Amino acid sequence: MGLDIHNPVFAISALSVIALVTVTLLYPALATELFLGMKTWVTSTFDWFFLISANFFILFCIAIATSRFGKIRLGGPDAKPQYNYGGWLAMLFAAGVGIGLMFFGVYEPLTHTLNSPLGIDPQNIAVAREAGMSATIFHWGLHAWAIYGLVGLALAFFCFNRQMPLTLRSAFFPLFGKAVWGPFGHFIDVMAVLATIFGLSTSLGFGAEQIAAGLHHLFDIPASNLSKILLIVVIMIMALISVIAGLDKGIKRLSELNMGMAAMLCLFVLVTGPTLLIFEQLWHTTINYLVYLPRFSNWIDRTDTAFYHGWTIFYLAWWISWSPFVGMFIARISYGRTIREFFAWVLLMPTIISIIWMSTLGGTGLDQYFNLGVKALAEMPPELSLYVMLEGLPFAGIVSAISVVLIAIFFVTSADSGSLVIDTMTAGGKMNAPVVQRIFWCTATGLVAIALLVGGGMASLQALTIAIGLPFCLVLLLMTVSLYKGLKEEPVP
Repeated sequence: MGLDIHNPVFAISALSVIALVTVTLLYPALATELFLGMKTWVTSTFDWFFLISANFFILFCIAIATSRFGKIRLGGPDAKPQYNYGGWLAMLFAAGVGIGLMFFGVYEPLTHTLNSPLGIDPQNIAVAREAGMSATIFHWGLHAWAIYGLVGLALAFFCFNRQMPLTLRSAFFPLFGKAVWGPFGHFIDVMAVLATIFGLSTSLGFGAEQIAAGLHHLFDIPASNLSKILLIVVIMIMALISVIAGLDKGIKRLSELNMGMAAMLCLFVLVTGPTLLIFEQLWHTTINYLVYLPRFSNWIDRTDTAFYHGWTIFYLAWWISWSPFVGMFIARISYGRTIREFFAWVLLMPTIISIIWMSTLGGTGLDQYFNLGVKALAEMPPELSLYVMLEGLPFAGIVSAISVVLIAIFFVTSADSGSLVIDTMTAGGKMNAPVVQRIFWCTATGLVAIALLVGGGMASLQALTIAIGLPFCLVLLLMTVSLYKGLKEEPVP
């Protein structure tokens, strides 16, 4: 049961995690002021840079997919996919994205309708609903998945086609050559590890708060720090079991269970909710997303500053900071796919599913608010919006309890897939490192989440993760150049 670690990255990452958590806990006020100040400066000063880059990433992905490079198969001409389409798609959502749809599925469409973006008058309810739903899909659609898809393709190509380690540094070999194995590469990988572990830890802490809020709402269980800590412990134990079981027996099976339960929840709301309105909402959301896409993609003379900085740029920075984690996990499960097939499923399918999900849950929430007078949807904290919406449907208690379980399993798949990715990065890109190392990182993530939850450092570390999005945006732009150079040298069938 020996160790197989990439010493500089492992050691620097572990020490940096300990140092940052210690400083945050010892000086919470100073850390909060510093990290929140960094986040505000990054999202307001470089708003144009994030949006221009995200727009470019979409165009780059589409150009690569539709070009002759689209025929290149990840792993070589004879490579066979490791997973069927169902398992592959399920695991795409397991890597930290599915939980966001659970949290924001009702809350975000209603929030953007009541606080209309683009200077739209919220009193014009019909137009405000169009813009609100389009804004929601804008945040969860092509822009997010182009970022993940770019990183995923670059890592998969250089790992499976060029036999390089599955680490972020490998994607820059055509640009920097052997320098990627030195300090430059160490820096990129350490930053990727920090962004992943702090992103996972803060999400785990906030997720515990959401689950605790649901248990309090349903069963009047106190949403105390103790209950949240116990929830984190239970989630991490389940994640450890999944990590020990491995990718195929653990993460894949849990991901498929998750997708099945989420699909059943969506179908339940569709059947018992305002079915005809949801189908109408689904059609209008698809069309309006495409109609509003140019306006939301514009960075010039934006007057909706609160929405633009507080939501759009925040999301873009968050997606970019999470791209090493999600991108690497996508790369690992995409062996044997052609590049065209890769983008069809990584770029388009999640966008389509997001439209269906938001139209169903968000459309039901909008109907309850405007037509049934359920004003509590706008008055409750965001973590309760799903449960409040379900109260207006049959079997509310049972379905809400199942939703709590579903949210918990989503967090388990996020934690175990994240631990797998961190272990791969700190082991020098080895995909079969000793299990004890995955256990270490899974446990470390849970302990960091508990420490920050008790010490009140969740918000400040989340802000730090957002700030990391700025240097990573530069990294991703360089990655497009390096990937293109690599693809040009690859034989095309």
